[in-house]
Amino acid sequence: MIYFRSFIILLIFSVASCSGIEFVYKEQENFTNPIYNKAVVNLSGKEIPFAQRYISRYIGNGSEKIYSLGISIAEEKIKRSVQSNQAVSKMDYNLEFFYSLRDLNKNCVVYEKSLFSNFSYAPKSEGYNFGSDESLDQMYKLATKENIERFVRFISAEKLVCK
Repeated sequence: MIYFRSFIILLIFSVASCSGIEFVYKEQENFTNPIYNKAVVNLSGKEIPFAQRYISRYIGNGSEKIYSLGISIAEEKIKRSVQSNQAVSKMDYNLEFFYSLRDLNKNCVVYEKSLFSNFSYAPKSEGYNFGSDESLDQMYKLATKENIERFVRFISAEKLVCK
């Protein structure tokens, strides 16, 4: 009998304590991308091989050609931790994506934005390390994907008119 009462009290406390839980994906952002399949993209600066894949996923292939989107990528590497033998044990990578959206019909700038992405990396200096190189590629992919997603969110909230 005492076990049953303890179970009921524990059940009541757990239900009461979990009543205010909010789920992360409860409210999904519903936004429309106003330039999807309407922009021709020109990449310049730091070459990131898989950037084109994310651009085509979020910006489209530019079949309507209403806008021209210029994306300039700049990279800065900062040696954060150097060992006594001058080997780098930690590096910070700062990527700057500068977006310039032009209306091709009116020949004017519609939107400009500079967005930054940062990540840290611990290179392995003991010969070739496939896992370490793959890890760096994954960090570049994640930074690129998140940056392009942020840009799409920003332009979704804007009215695209000439400045």
